[in-house]
Amino acid sequence: MLIEFSVTNFRSLAERQTLSLVASSGKEHLDTHVFEPKAPGTLPLLRAAVVYGANASGKSSLLMALSTMAQIVENSAGNHQADDPIDLSPFAFAADGQQTATEFEVLFVEGGVRYQYGFAATRARIESEWLFAFPEGKSQRWFERNANTGPDEQPWYFGPKFSGPKKVWQEATRDNALFLSTAVQLNSESLKPIFQWFTTRLKIVEPYARISPGFSTKKCDEDVAWKSKIITFLNKADLGISQIQVERRAMDAIPFPADMPEQVRSYLNSQVTGRVLSDVKLSHRTEDGGEATFSLHDESGGTQKAFALAGPWLDVLENGYVLVIDELDTSLHPALMRHLLQMFHDPRVNTKGAQLIFSTHDVTMLDFDLLRRDQIWFVEKDRKLRSHLYPLSDFSPRKGENLERGYLVGRYGAMPFIGGPQL
Repeated sequence: MLIEFSVTNFRSLAERQTLSLVASSGKEHLDTHVFEPKAPGTLPLLRAAVVYGANASGKSSLLMALSTMAQIVENSAGNHQADDPIDLSPFAFAADGQQTATEFEVLFVEGGVRYQYGFAATRARIESEWLFAFPEGKSQRWFERNANTGPDEQPWYFGPKFSGPKKVWQEATRDNALFLSTAVQLNSESLKPIFQWFTTRLKIVEPYARISPGFSTKKCDEDVAWKSKIITFLNKADLGISQIQVERRAMDAIPFPADMPEQVRSYLNSQVTGRVLSDVKLSHRTEDGGEATFSLHDESGGTQKAFALAGPWLDVLENGYVLVIDELDTSLHPALMRHLLQMFHDPRVNTKGAQLIFSTHDVTMLDFDLLRRDQIWFVEKDRKLRSHLYPLSDFSPRKGENLERGYLVGRYGAMPFIGGPQL
């Protein structure tokens, strides 16, 4: 469960920006949109948050920052050499942006324990890293490292509550690798829940990424119960799907051009021959009581995306994951968007504290019947090309206020400037 995410000096996010899923004191939708994380000393959390802003305002940068943090946690110890640069994109429009460290910090709950973990890094090395745990609601400092200590300071600190061969893990940690990642690679049991939150619990759909139908196809092919769930999902989205069939066939040799070198033709055929292709067929009921069946690739873009989303969406809800997705509204009708969000808000469906964070341009979602004011966030870029993140609650909107109209007339900012000077 995500509590809060902060980032500094990443792409257009020059200054520290924080996205919080801590519920405010507002009483609206308490029984559906807010839940107790069941971790000592942790405040109630929101099941969803949405981010609005003009094109190129920084919405994608915010979501990419969380993705970048997760990728560094997952890969820094195992997939890099000592001299490999860390894959970062610091703020480019300042004299010291490229030399200043990029900083990430996340507060989350895993296994009934609240954690606070973060690190600061340049492309050359990890400048600092820290982890605090709150197993009983009180802070325990487990470890800290700092590459910029003075002559009388220690670059490493390990707390008494943090167990394991710490010296071994410390000595194995490269300058460009995280201690967290290195220690887990060397079998640290106490740090494994933190690492696995990033690699398993957090599900991020990268900006501009196409959601593959592969997961939904696999579930329909292997599990009758899952296929039934996906059909129900699609029908609740009013897509009129009565049945799903998955047809499998082995690939044969490809008839390459005759003038292609035999060695190349043989190699390419060896890569495809024997592989199995899955063709998804969706059946629709007709007026006369029959059925019309189409291949998935012949369906509308919206139906294709809904099918691709169905399996991952249900999986996130079933397992209590955190789903982060950029521009969820692409190819989706606003009514389907509302339905998808309402699944997260339904405590009968979302029984394990799954959370949804997404960006969108769909202003019809700006509705007090659908969202609390603390669930709505905006991103706006200033004249220095720095992005700023802020919640709707900063404006203290009145109960019943027309949020959609207020946003479109510029009351909350985060709108594009249309009609600039002619070129």
